[in-house]
Amino acid sequence: MNRAALADFLRRRREALRPSDVGLVPGPRRRAPGLRREEVAALTGMSVDYYARLEQQRGPQPSEQMLAALARALRLTVEERDYLFRLAGHGAPRRAPADSHVAPALLRVLDRLEDTPALILSSLGETLVQNRLAEAIFGPAPTTGLARSSAYRWFTDPASREVYPPEDHERQARSQVASLRAAHAAACPGSPADDVLRALLRQSPEFVRLWELHEVSRRFEDHKTLVHPEVGRIDVDCQALFTEDQSQALLVLTPAPNSEAEEKIRLLAVLGHETFA
Repeated sequence: MNRAALADFLRRRREALRPSDVGLVPGPRRRAPGLRREEVAALTGMSVDYYARLEQQRGPQPSEQMLAALARALRLTVEERDYLFRLAGHGAPRRAPADSHVAPALLRVLDRLEDTPALILSSLGETLVQNRLAEAIFGPAPTTGLARSSAYRWFTDPASREVYPPEDHERQARSQVASLRAAHAAACPGSPADDVLRALLRQSPEFVRLWELHEVSRRFEDHKTLVHPEVGRIDVDCQALFTEDQSQALLVLTPAPNSEAEEKIRLLAVLGHETFA
């Protein structure tokens, strides 16, 4: 662990960011344009004291999970993330289509989307990050295990289907399988896509039936009907912005202007996860 280089790198990357770069309001009386230490700590879920000690060359060796959180908070590129891991005495994470490091360009766009649901997905359908409105509709995203994959959840957890109306379930199932086939074809042997595929072939006859159709697609539907337990059906248009290597996608869900769906999303923006009286 190179404490001096790590401290300098963290400080310089922090000072190079503006609050608006990470979706924060600048606020009055800022003496410097960069992020404050407490803002980086809040973005990563660590204490201010812990982060301050890293910049002061006094901190313990950060875990890989903590470094991944720092890389995301500081909007590091993949190359910068790998450098951060090496400074902290860890090997660089394996680069693969299912890499969970969020592309900074997609994060910058997501940070500016406050009035419409938006989320960033990996090629395996893992929710890497989502805004408050997306979480109000889809719920918290699983962070460990095969359940991170939307395809795995779809075929093993009936509750995961409740966000779509029953008449859309067959189409959604075929879309999940087609997307997994595309991700699996692009992955190396022994990848997370391999793990998801093997598990589903063992556990789900429905998945096996659809897998045998050999459908391949990574295109999202242009229109979706989502179901929220409190406000009911929400009709949205779906737009996807992909990274250059197609490994991640920013999914933006927008209602038609002046529609009932727009009113429902405004209501969710106020209530979040609260239930109605």
